Amino acid sequence: MNIDWAALASVFGVSLLATVGLVGLFTLGIVGLSKHESASARGGSATLAVTGAYACFAACAAAVAYGIFIIVA
Repeated sequence: MNIDWAALASVFGVSLLATVGLVGLFTLGIVGLSKHESASARGGSATLAVTGAYACFAACAAAVAYGIFIIVA
């Protein structure tokens, strides 16, 4: 049994970066929605924050869909 350690480290690094990136992106979406909630409580509007939040959620969904596409194809 021969393990290609370089390939294993490469897969580990890419999966770690992808996971941290997706979690960070989803967190930014949640922060954007919370800005909208606090602005609406004060009587204001946070349209840019909501748009950014929806863009973050869409990017997360696209990344997950791409991952599923790679696995299935």
